[in-house]
Amino acid sequence: MYSHGSESLIKQAREIQDSELQKFYSRLVKLLQGKELGYETVDSLQRLHLILSANKYIRTLPPELQKRLQSLLSSPAEQFQVLSSAVLRETLPPAAHSGNYSQENIVQLNSHAAALLLSQAGSRADVSSLCSQLLRGLESRQSEGPTNSLTHTLPILNTILTHNLECLTEDHVTLLSKKLVDWLRYASILQGGGASSGGFFTGPRSRQPVPIAELDGTVSGDFFTVLCVGQSFTEDQWMNVFSFSALRHWLLTYHSVSNGNGTADTDDRSEVDGSVVSMVSVTSSSSRLLPPKERLREKSFQYCQRLIEQSDRKAHKKSDADLQKACLVEAVCILDCVCEEDASLVFRAFPCIKALFGRLSSDLSFARVLLPIAQFYLNHGEMAAVDCGSVWALVFARFPAELFNDPFLAHELLRFLRLNLESLQLRVPQYTHSFPNLLKFLAWDSPAVVDDFVDLLPSLVTAGTAVELLHTLLDLPCLSATLVLQVRSTCLPISEQSGRGLLSLDAFRSPSFRGLFLFLLRGEAGSGDTIDRLSTLHELLVETADWPRVVQCAQTVPVLLHIFFNTVITVADEKLLAHLILVMLERSSLLLNIPKYNKEIHRVFSSHLLRLCKLHPSLVMDQSHELLEFSGATANVYSKEELYTHVVWVLGEYLSVSCDSRCSVTLITSCFEALEAVLFEITSSAPPPGTDCPAPRVVTTLMSALAKLASRSHDLIPRVSLFLSKLRTVTRGGSVAWCSDEEDLVAIVTRGEELWSLLKAPGVAQSVLTPPAHVTTPQWHRDTNVALPLRLRTLTNLTHSH
Repeated sequence: MYSHGSESLIKQAREIQDSELQKFYSRLVKLLQGKELGYETVDSLQRLHLILSANKYIRTLPPELQKRLQSLLSSPAEQFQVLSSAVLRETLPPAAHSGNYSQENIVQLNSHAAALLLSQAGSRADVSSLCSQLLRGLESRQSEGPTNSLTHTLPILNTILTHNLECLTEDHVTLLSKKLVDWLRYASILQGGGASSGGFFTGPRSRQPVPIAELDGTVSGDFFTVLCVGQSFTEDQWMNVFSFSALRHWLLTYHSVSNGNGTADTDDRSEVDGSVVSMVSVTSSSSRLLPPKERLREKSFQYCQRLIEQSDRKAHKKSDADLQKACLVEAVCILDCVCEEDASLVFRAFPCIKALFGRLSSDLSFARVLLPIAQFYLNHGEMAAVDCGSVWALVFARFPAELFNDPFLAHELLRFLRLNLESLQLRVPQYTHSFPNLLKFLAWDSPAVVDDFVDLLPSLVTAGTAVELLHTLLDLPCLSATLVLQVRSTCLPISEQSGRGLLSLDAFRSPSFRGLFLFLLRGEAGSGDTIDRLSTLHELLVETADWPRVVQCAQTVPVLLHIFFNTVITVADEKLLAHLILVMLERSSLLLNIPKYNKEIHRVFSSHLLRLCKLHPSLVMDQSHELLEFSGATANVYSKEELYTHVVWVLGEYLSVSCDSRCSVTLITSCFEALEAVLFEITSSAPPPGTDCPAPRVVTTLMSALAKLASRSHDLIPRVSLFLSKLRTVTRGGSVAWCSDEEDLVAIVTRGEELWSLLKAPGVAQSVLTPPAHVTTPQWHRDTNVALPLRLRTLTNLTHSH
């Protein structure tokens, strides 16, 4: 929302009259004609930008003002470049504007002017024309244009490559590939000239050229790279830096350029002319015979190998050390790109990559460098027949265990997993068993990474990991609290002299409870499904229930559980699904006591219990003992209303011979008696102190389940009928202790009367309460042998005719 002052300015800008606007234009032209442009000019340009951007319609500026603003694009002050570019973007281009610049102006183009040209390009032809002129500008020698002309060209071309790749032709690709080779491999190895002190005899001869240096201060003995240092840089050295920045993007995208009728010369004269060649690393003449793309790959390979060698030097400044890490990341990624294009380079690259991994793997400060190395191993390790076990031990074991609180590493590691999900599942067996470690990222910073785990979780669900993964998801809030305690344990002293002590922190440090926390912090699956003393753990962590990280983590668990159950039904057999139902019943009582968390988990369990039993009705028989035990506990009516209601419904719906031939009259009677006892208990007395009355849905579900079971065993019908008739008699006396709302009581009695009426005709009751499948899922509207489809079509035609 805008502030009141901002809204007032925007309103004035929108309501300005045309006559007043013309006066403002004239005053601004006079200001721009002055020799010095000061604060008043800046203020006027800002006002003009507000007027143009706040208006709904695009305006056309007077020709003189348009001309002055265009001249500002080449102003030495970048502030005026930015303002003039922003203003011109909000206007219509001149009628004669066709997206072209003259050749003498194109070499002076800066990034702001180029952005303006790209934004006002009216067609693909305009962009293609601009691209062609920029590339022709690259062919000019340094003496033909300003010394700073090329430094803006490559970023502009990179922008075109990003948004308008189709504007490039094969000739463009060939030319730019040649120029990149020149800039990357043959930049000057001497530093740029220093500032002159003036005088008649001042000139290039009066300054002795100084060679470039390495980051450790030694004189460089090889070709120039982005990791070379000096007091000042020449233009071709800056182009070397820019080329390296754009190289990976170029290698990834130039294959998408369509083959035109290009007649690009593959001769390599551009490599030598106008370039300073390093005599230490001159390549053999055979590389000069390669086509431009292959030659660029070869030079890129050499450049990256030199960067890796330079990264082993001890930098004097922290900023230079950080630059080394950033360049290592880019160098390994580029090597990966060129090896993807040319498999023969894999065997040349692997010794270098393997040595780099051996040098960096013990230092976790290089974790973000080691991820591209892991990508290289994943892409090419199989071809090179290299053992990748140590790489995956680092990525899936040490990284999450020790760097779970590094947000940048978490983002990049999870992105690595998402991009390579299929390959990891097929070729890295450690991946699916590493979920206890990977989930530490989620437990530590749930809001930032929950989207990643929504995509990753299905790949972690297998028949072998499903049960342990379900327990781990339910224990995520406990893991979150444990990670916080782990961090605090390393920061806080063992004994605090003042302040409130944390009992959970004392428990974390206590040897008697260490095993509980170590299980939560385990690195891989397979050491057990869950903790035997979960209730003890929850008591130790009771004070963590309101910690922000723990609460945020708990909010993500229901979402992940839905994904888990949606996936597990596609990979699990009935035996495993029956085990999962048992886990749901057991864990419904063993959850960390976080506000609303238990109810949300029960809601998820309820919905998926119904789904599992609907897909496999025999599951009710497989777990009949546990389901009966759960439904026979009256306490569950008050503490687990949602889950209890659905368990009762499942028993009433699927405990039938028609669903499973193993179902016997004895089992039906046992179930009936357990539910009858609970229903009698909750409707004959007030609820326990501190609890609410049982929900009407629980009571009606119990009544319906009893009626369904009785319709399958007619000996039970008198017992149900007797209870229903007593219920009607009891409620006639007014309010009852077990139902506080009169409308709810009326609904319960009405449902009881309906069931009582049905049970008077047992045959009808069974067909109504548990109808066969062909009745519950009719498809008469699809059956062409009955008259209903014809009637439906007739009615449809009649309604549509109006």
